[in-house]
Amino acid sequence: MSSTSNYTTLIFDIGDVLFSWSLQTKTSISPNVLRKILSSPTWIDYERGRISQAECYARVGGEFSVDPTEVGRAFQDARDSLQSNEELISVIRHLKARSDGMLHVFAMSNISAPDYEFLRTKPVDWSLFDGIFTSAGVGERKPNLGFYNAVISSTGADPSRTIFVDDKMENVLSARSLGMHGIVFDDHRKVVRALYNLLGDPVERGRQYLTVNAKKLLSVTDNGNLLRENFSQLLILEATDNRYEDYLSFPALIEQHVRNLVNLTDTHRMWNFFQGKPLLTTEEYPFDLDTTSLGFTVMGGLEDVAHSVMDDMLDYIDDDGIIQTYFDHRRRQFDPVVCVNALTLFYSYGRGHQLDRTLHRIREVLLHRAYLDGSRYYVTPESFLYFLGRLLEISNDISLAAYIKPLLIERIQERIGADGDAVALSMRLRLCAYLGLRNDVDLHTLLPLQCEDGGWEIGWIYRYGSSGIRIGNRGLTTSLAMKP
Repeated sequence: MSSTSNYTTLIFDIGDVLFSWSLQTKTSISPNVLRKILSSPTWIDYERGRISQAECYARVGGEFSVDPTEVGRAFQDARDSLQSNEELISVIRHLKARSDGMLHVFAMSNISAPDYEFLRTKPVDWSLFDGIFTSAGVGERKPNLGFYNAVISSTGADPSRTIFVDDKMENVLSARSLGMHGIVFDDHRKVVRALYNLLGDPVERGRQYLTVNAKKLLSVTDNGNLLRENFSQLLILEATDNRYEDYLSFPALIEQHVRNLVNLTDTHRMWNFFQGKPLLTTEEYPFDLDTTSLGFTVMGGLEDVAHSVMDDMLDYIDDDGIIQTYFDHRRRQFDPVVCVNALTLFYSYGRGHQLDRTLHRIREVLLHRAYLDGSRYYVTPESFLYFLGRLLEISNDISLAAYIKPLLIERIQERIGADGDAVALSMRLRLCAYLGLRNDVDLHTLLPLQCEDGGWEIGWIYRYGSSGIRIGNRGLTTSLAMKP
């Protein structure tokens, strides 16, 4: 993921972008008539500086059967209604300040000389702009390319490194035709997010989100319940490269990272998905092989304890030789992703051969694309593929790679460009990176999903097997998205 912005120039429209105003006046002239006046050839000549204000009002008065004096009062009411978009201006100020002088900001407006003179009386930090270009001053008007070319020539801006923001699609199309990145100002929040994403460092912003929200990176269900669970916390640690193996020489560091970033249930042996009392399920929830396998591969532990736990896991294999989900013989549930994670644990300790039939079943799932609708406990096909890649990476087993990797490459190539939320896209990108596959398509889809606060939108990774309620975690999505 690129960590720096290629953009050096911002160009904003003024009316209905940097300033809002109302066409509802105290005169007899309706907003609809005012809109027609604003698009009339006479008004266009006025904005180009070809006729005076008095001549303009006289002409449109005749054209629309309105007293010219009434026209003047109506537009004075409109000017008086001008309100600066202080939230957007604050965002621009922040983006410019943190660019270390590399970002230049300009305004470009279809506006007459008298109207611009009045506009400059408004209490706005005009020093924020490196230049303001008006149709009256240039003698051209958007969407005519002459106006854009004049601005480019005057500023020396590189169109390919310029962002243009305007509320009218035709004006944005002209900017795009010259190579600028055009944004239609139709939704304030969407535009602000786009500016942060285009001009900010996505990795640094994601890191700041995790830092600010450390110890609060809780999961949430799709019906709005906060959920304290261990699985996402372990994945966040792994995704942010805080693996146990990285700190073997400094044992205190692992405790520090766990304490500062995530919340985990203390355990010396088996892991439970839930932290504390289970939510939206039975009051007594068994330990599971999935979280336990993840816990040992992320956090490590004493080798004799790990082998003891794996010995116990071998008691939870069904008649087909497939490892199950829970340390509970009453809950005989199969999930291919759980199987993959158990395989990862066994292979990491040199015991993968003990789950040969499970491995064969997993390859059949991969071969026949049985994962395309997700699984009992996992929402997307990307979860199965991602954890398979994780199995290969952690095991570093040549024979296992020969058995799985060629087919996995084919299957992930089939998924490139498919619909997916932020966590699915991040998993897909991470797997492609591990397999050495280029995937610009999904990267370009993922980047705009980063929010103003630096975190990515929530993505749904797993679900309750019985009810289908989905579970997501913005901290996990962000951790995965930061380094695809």
